[in-house]
Amino acid sequence: MTTLTYNDDPAIPAFAQQRRHQAHHALGTDIDLTLFGSDSDRCLTAACQLIDQYEDRLTVNRTASEVMAINHAAGQHPVQVSAATYSLVHQAVELSRQHFGFNALIGPLVKLWHIGFDNAHVPEQAEIDARLALIDPNQVVCNDADLSVFLKVPGMELDLGAIAKGYIADRIQDYWEAFGQRAGMINLGGNLLMVGDSPLHADGKWRVGIQDPTTDRGNAIASITIGACSAVTSGIYERHLEFNGQSYHHILDSKTGYPRQNDLESVTVFTKASIDGEIETTRLFFAGQPLPGWAVDRPDIYGAIFVTKQREIQVVGLPASSVALLDKRFKLI
Repeated sequence: MTTLTYNDDPAIPAFAQQRRHQAHHALGTDIDLTLFGSDSDRCLTAACQLIDQYEDRLTVNRTASEVMAINHAAGQHPVQVSAATYSLVHQAVELSRQHFGFNALIGPLVKLWHIGFDNAHVPEQAEIDARLALIDPNQVVCNDADLSVFLKVPGMELDLGAIAKGYIADRIQDYWEAFGQRAGMINLGGNLLMVGDSPLHADGKWRVGIQDPTTDRGNAIASITIGACSAVTSGIYERHLEFNGQSYHHILDSKTGYPRQNDLESVTVFTKASIDGEIETTRLFFAGQPLPGWAVDRPDIYGAIFVTKQREIQVVGLPASSVALLDKRFKLI
């Protein structure tokens, strides 16, 4: 998780004082939207409506949505969906076929473990093996001609939860910019997108806090000074299952059926587009360490922050001068 940090800077322009804020609950999380320099709440209200409309189409937490229509028809027939839903599904399936950790078909396995819910449990190996047979992205047919999606095996389930927030945040930014909004913050439950130059600091940069994995939300161990960008985190510290003295986190590996094991508490990626942040945090978390040549040909990917279980913070791609350590229990390496 990432948070915004603030300071009292006498050079902050009056523009920053013209702040409009709206809280919302959707996508299973608390949402905060802020605009600077706006003379009405219209763009905030419309952004909340946009979020709700996308949730209506993409959710798997209700019986009816476009994605649930696809799931209900698994093994039976293709389902035609809207262009926006199809585009996101198609991208998610193509990413899943790259096998770097992201898998939009992992729903049956997630529901089996159900980590983060009262009925969470460690499944039997036979149960895991049965679910592994249902999460193969090669068993999905996406038809560009009629915008239809077909899950070929009964029991398969599509779940866009690992990518939808980033996609929706990008659409909110598109909407705001279409109406000339100069600066704002989109916070979808810890997935941040900072729009334009920051009016909160004289240098026009934003201050993004890296969550302390050992405490509750809102405590930062480091602050990153950066321009307009998205900040997305993959971490193991928020949802756990404790069983027989062992801790199981919620990030499941579709190759083994078990939580992914490595030395990381979290990895935060800074990108231009929020959907790319969702993708790259998954890639780096599953790698467990910085990847050689990562993002060298991607000017829209700015860098990453790794936090290890040994309380070490490793900075990749970002200038050292942009990182300020806030907690001496952790060490910059």
